[in-house]
Amino acid sequence: SPYIITLLLISLGLGTTITFASSHWLLAWIGLEINTLAIIPLMAQDHHPRKVEAATKYFLTQATAAATLLLASATNAWLTGQWNIHLLTHPIPTAMIILALSLKLGLAPLHTWLPEVLQGLSLTTGLILSTWQKLAPFALLLQIPIQDQTILIFLALTSTLIGGWGGMNQTQLRKILAYSSIAHLGWMILVLQFAPSLTLLALSTYLVLTSASFLTFNTNNTTTINGLSSSSTKIPLMTATLPLVLLSLAGLPPLTGFLPKWFILQELTKQDLPIPATLAALTALLSLYFYLRLSYSMTLTMAPNNTTATTPWR
Repeated sequence: SPYIITLLLISLGLGTTITFASSHWLLAWIGLEINTLAIIPLMAQDHHPRKVEAATKYFLTQATAAATLLLASATNAWLTGQWNIHLLTHPIPTAMIILALSLKLGLAPLHTWLPEVLQGLSLTTGLILSTWQKLAPFALLLQIPIQDQTILIFLALTSTLIGGWGGMNQTQLRKILAYSSIAHLGWMILVLQFAPSLTLLALSTYLVLTSASFLTFNTNNTTTINGLSSSSTKIPLMTATLPLVLLSLAGLPPLTGFLPKWFILQELTKQDLPIPATLAALTALLSLYFYLRLSYSMTLTMAPNNTTATTPWR
């Protein structure tokens, strides 16, 4: 029913807006819960077993994260007497909240639900999950004062590494996009406390490019690399533009996606962190491999002879 879908989409918007506007932990938690509860019916609307499974997995992870967040904010109020988001001073609640928000976003090593859930969804719901659902936890992460950077840098580097490594052996487009999402979130978290404006720049470019990829795959009605190479012959214009979007996601120099990565590496070297910067740049090469594989199968192969769709070491 269009009325129900409209109601759910409005609730999605409302949940995120409440979290954006809140300075009290309880209100932020309410916003995150409304967000979760609104997207679950959208996920399971076909009652297909795969989608129901994805919705259940999503519900369990988000409920765990929300419960941890509530526990951490209550602990903070108990220790410091403050419910304000900007006055999070105690290290234990801070660490708990960072981990809860990382689970909500799907940062490695708390990422395992994201490829599984995304694989079970339709491309349009997957688009909402990969873009809109990241905004509310990011708004909270940007507001928290964090004294110790170690935990964020660890989460960021693990995410860029696993995001690159995990996507290499995949043939399903949704799983590849999930791992690409994990890697990009790692880049954003890496520079979060040093230059929040760079995080927002990286987030906005990621949102635009990911939306473009999802919508193109949706128009094409493809979910595998094989399908991509056979359907790319039908719409020549798309075959010309999508590889540019994918290579931009990979962060190749003349394209838009290179800009935030360049600035992030520059900021890290300014902050005297050459080792995280080098590691992040090296893990970006892993992601580049599977973006190139997608671009190659779209532009340079015809449907029956698509060698890149099956990985040689299987």
